[in-house]
Amino acid sequence: MPSLPSSTKRNRSSPNTNPSSMNFAGNGPTTSPKMWSGRSRCVRLTSELGLWCLFFDKELSLLRFKIDDDGDDVNMEVLLSRMQSSSDAEFRAKCLKVLNDGLGGSVSRTAALSLSAVSGGWLIENKERKYTTHRSQRNLDNNCPDKVVDSLLDGVREAGIPLCKRFYSLKKGILQKTQGLQKLNWSDRNAPIDIGGVSNDKISWESAVSMVEKGYHKFSPKMSELFKSMVDEKRIDVPATNGKKGGAYCAGVVPGVGPYQLLNFDGTKQDVATLAHESGHGCHDILAYEQGYLQYHPPLTLAETASIFGEMIVFRDLLAQSSSKEEELTLLMSKIDDVVNSVVRQCSFDRFEELVHSAREKGELSADELDEYWMSALREYYGKEGDAGGDSPFDSYEDTSHLWSYVPHFHHVPFYVYSYAFADLVVGTLYNNFLTNKEGFEGRLIDLLAAGGTKDFADALAPFGLDPTSPSFWIDALNAHLGELVNEAEKIAKELGYVE
Repeated sequence: MPSLPSSTKRNRSSPNTNPSSMNFAGNGPTTSPKMWSGRSRCVRLTSELGLWCLFFDKELSLLRFKIDDDGDDVNMEVLLSRMQSSSDAEFRAKCLKVLNDGLGGSVSRTAALSLSAVSGGWLIENKERKYTTHRSQRNLDNNCPDKVVDSLLDGVREAGIPLCKRFYSLKKGILQKTQGLQKLNWSDRNAPIDIGGVSNDKISWESAVSMVEKGYHKFSPKMSELFKSMVDEKRIDVPATNGKKGGAYCAGVVPGVGPYQLLNFDGTKQDVATLAHESGHGCHDILAYEQGYLQYHPPLTLAETASIFGEMIVFRDLLAQSSSKEEELTLLMSKIDDVVNSVVRQCSFDRFEELVHSAREKGELSADELDEYWMSALREYYGKEGDAGGDSPFDSYEDTSHLWSYVPHFHHVPFYVYSYAFADLVVGTLYNNFLTNKEGFEGRLIDLLAAGGTKDFADALAPFGLDPTSPSFWIDALNAHLGELVNEAEKIAKELGYVE
């Protein structure tokens, strides 16, 4: 992921502003005392809401959970990690119950107070600034028209939800055969696929560099050269060492200085994919530096384009090098997990926010009401649970009612979450465009990346012949990206006898 620079904001004042109408500060048209009063209220609200969010963050960070009566207390990150990495369905279910119970009571009430304050402040600012929809303010920050975002959400509902159900039906069948799963519960959503045949051989740093360089060269010799220059100039902090910050990121810093990458490379296939991802950010930064510091940062809707595209190319190479069908299926299922979580899950989060902000217009929100909105959004995107006669692959949503209360985005960046869906689906579309129309593709891609933050989303994709305002754009993207991955996984699972 990229570091989080201060994003360049578009001027929210009138587009017809001219020097004669500027106020003494030179930052907008002269306004009436009434308008200044409204702006002052917005500024004051922002400050006060920041304190609410800070209080909520601190309360969440202090949470500790006890999985076993005789075990140590663990924080939420450890609890989630243990649940998602376990091959024991009973243990996963126990972890989810511990998490959900721990988020209830005073924690969810505190989260409800914070979210009620944030959504109330968002409502006031929307009215003061006359934004059209709940999302319009965020869409403006993302340099993306309302129509494009609405089209994305419509496309995910139409094509993403059926693909999501197909995937979890497939995962359910595999887990039933390999782990003796009786029912698919929400705690099994991110369960690992442990079917053997997976090579644990480490990949050397030199081999990883070679794989990424060759992968990049397939779609852009220019980006391959930029990647190699970052390696040669030692702009990548590679090894996993004691005392080093975990994870990985790329910092653009400022033109003429950056970019720099931090990795924790240990020779796994995931580490190679991470190198390809973060190097995509580095290439994007270098190409966009010509726009200057204030405009080189791309909007969130395009910020992951180079990184995920490069990662996708290298993932396909890793897939082709699989030592067995079992390893190929394992890689595919892990990749689909990531895409579903980035697209369908994040859009379900957006739906929850939509329900919350709509209800906030009528008054403050209680924790019980937020529980109801959360479960409503869950069922809209994953289907009504099987135990209740629904069409969801999940038999039960037990112990999920309070999970909304630990998602920080709802408090800090309302309606931000749909941005994650943009990245995967845009790359899926561009990847399909690359496969079917390679002539001139590199030039179009370089132009998109070099524009930094100077083009909005629709204008940036126009040279590829793509129209993101149409729901068919997103439906085609879902079928070309997520759909193809699910098709491949289903085919191999049938060959191996895991599903009929």
